[in-house]
Amino acid sequence: MSILSWVTNSTRSGSRSGKRERLANAAARVLHEQGAEKTTLADIARVADVPVGNVYYYFKTKDQLIEAAIDAHARRLDEMLTELAELPAPEERLKTLIRGWVDQRDVAAKYGCPTGTLASELDKRDDGLDRVIAEVMGVLLDWAERQFQAMGRGDARELAVALIAAYQGISLLTNTFRDPELMTVEGRRLERWIDSLT
Repeated sequence: MSILSWVTNSTRSGSRSGKRERLANAAARVLHEQGAEKTTLADIARVADVPVGNVYYYFKTKDQLIEAAIDAHARRLDEMLTELAELPAPEERLKTLIRGWVDQRDVAAKYGCPTGTLASELDKRDDGLDRVIAEVMGVLLDWAERQFQAMGRGDARELAVALIAAYQGISLLTNTFRDPELMTVEGRRLERWIDSLT
């Protein structure tokens, strides 16, 4: 499962999770769909199925909810990377990551990458949340670098940057043109690229 599918499905578990977790997951979803500036606490409460008055018990400000959404992204990314670690070869782990991105191409066409779009939006603010989301993206970048190192590549950092940049770029184009097929084509190209590096 990709982080994109987690964002779009995270609030559907309903009452199985606590209110704070539901609010954080709902915040991640609504921020992805609407952006930080358009999102209100009432929007998040509605998606989380929590009375809006209860939101203030857990989060005093929208910025606290945004930070909780970033933490939710980080937790899901850790879970996803743990799942990928079960695959035996680094090439397969990288290609499975790419397939997960491609599987979520329709969501990317509507909203873009949840982490990338939030990072871009938060970069325009002066509250430090841009550095918090950068740490999450850094975890994925470091993980990709370790996969390329395990493939014996001395240029592992450069390859990791190229992979994540390719994904962020194709997410932007897929969203801009509302064309999921762009991500499908780029996913195939990235898989061939991974194969060419071995």
